[in-house]
Amino acid sequence: MSVTSPKTTAPSAAPGLRTGSLGTADISFFVVSAAAPLTVMAGVAPIAIALGGIGAPAGYLLAGLTLAVFAVGFTTMSRHVTGGGAFYAYITQGLGRPAGIGAALLAMIGYNGMEIGVYGLLGSATQDTVHALFGADIPWLPVSLAGLLLIWYGGFRSIDFGAKVLGVLLVAETGILVLLAGGVLLKGGAHGLSAASFAPDNVLVPGTAAVLAFAFAAFTGFESTVIYRREARDPDRTVPRATYIAVAFLGLFYAFTVWIAIQSFGDAAVVKAAGSDPAGLFFTAITTFVGGWAADLMHVLIVTSVIASLLAFHNAINRYGLALADEGVLPRAWGRVHPRHRSPYVAGAAQTVLGAAVVIGFWAAGADPYNQLLLWVNTPGMVGLMALQLLAALAVPFFFRRITHTEGVVRTVVAPVAATLLLAAAIWLVVTHIDLFTGASPLVNTLLIAVSPAVFVLGLALAQRLKRSRPEVYEKFGQ
Repeated sequence: MSVTSPKTTAPSAAPGLRTGSLGTADISFFVVSAAAPLTVMAGVAPIAIALGGIGAPAGYLLAGLTLAVFAVGFTTMSRHVTGGGAFYAYITQGLGRPAGIGAALLAMIGYNGMEIGVYGLLGSATQDTVHALFGADIPWLPVSLAGLLLIWYGGFRSIDFGAKVLGVLLVAETGILVLLAGGVLLKGGAHGLSAASFAPDNVLVPGTAAVLAFAFAAFTGFESTVIYRREARDPDRTVPRATYIAVAFLGLFYAFTVWIAIQSFGDAAVVKAAGSDPAGLFFTAITTFVGGWAADLMHVLIVTSVIASLLAFHNAINRYGLALADEGVLPRAWGRVHPRHRSPYVAGAAQTVLGAAVVIGFWAAGADPYNQLLLWVNTPGMVGLMALQLLAALAVPFFFRRITHTEGVVRTVVAPVAATLLLAAAIWLVVTHIDLFTGASPLVNTLLIAVSPAVFVLGLALAQRLKRSRPEVYEKFGQ
């Protein structure tokens, strides 16, 4: 008598991210949308003009050139580091595990700071838009909470869904600025078109330091291209192309748009106009050269620009959370991927809960959504991401010294070292002009600046703890 064993079915593999979903354009949309070009131009560029004068456009070009130099070594290393950890994986393999673990914590704080603070901007921008269009005043908290739910849903859906949404929103927000540019160019500006913004006498002035600080901040998030490596088509080509496209587009578009704003008032009048009404500068310009309807549309598109930025950062944060869960540093549950949408939905839910807690906490404390929630949460996030760029640039030559490769010395040594020096100077500019970003007291500014080094040091301590208590996690980290 024979006995037949029952058939057993091997468990299916857990779902992973949807590979091959994103092309160069898709990744570029994520990166450029995170920078929120319309919001940066209408909300921040007038302050740069007021502080730096008509030479402000050159500051954005200089910042773009610096980050292009950084991208040379960064994208070269991306061909050799293929995991999903982006910054911290690069830093781990170049500077060692303790620095990499410190960078991982800094990345989570940096990206969360950049996103969560913007919910305050969403609330205040929507308030301004509703008041401008309808004369009504609305509370900001319900708007921010609705935004949290909307962004959660966008991150919950598939990555290609997010790319399509961002593509539409980005075309809309850049389109309104192109419309302004067309009106100014066709009518010849306020007093004719001038290239004086790029003359050395107008660029090499004391206020340029402040312009550069604002300009570097305007590029924050451009490096997130590598976060999408696992979902990219032909990542060895797609990721570098998207990085260079993002840097080139932002640098040229920012400089051109600021120059257009200057032409709309004239070299002699724009600094006074920007100083007296920075929030209204772009709205006045587009009303004059296009029409009042375009100013109303710009109000609406600023809100959609903020939403696009939030969705882009949310997707980046989710993938960092997924990578750290795979490393064993964050709870394993954060590494779950939705079986149908192939999104890191648990990490997205956790990030949304954190965002809601911060937003409600600031509201309960009676804080202003712009002056406190946005500026106080965004600023340490911005400094943290710039510090990560610096560490990643520094990691490149150390990484290539340790491996056998065929990359040229310009890509592996010269460009990364130059980028390290330039980024160090950029961080110094931001830190020494921190009051321009926050409008806060010296004590608050000191605390905001201290967040990044404190988090990094905490990461170093965590690395030592992991080395002692969980050596298997420590040894595999960032590999």
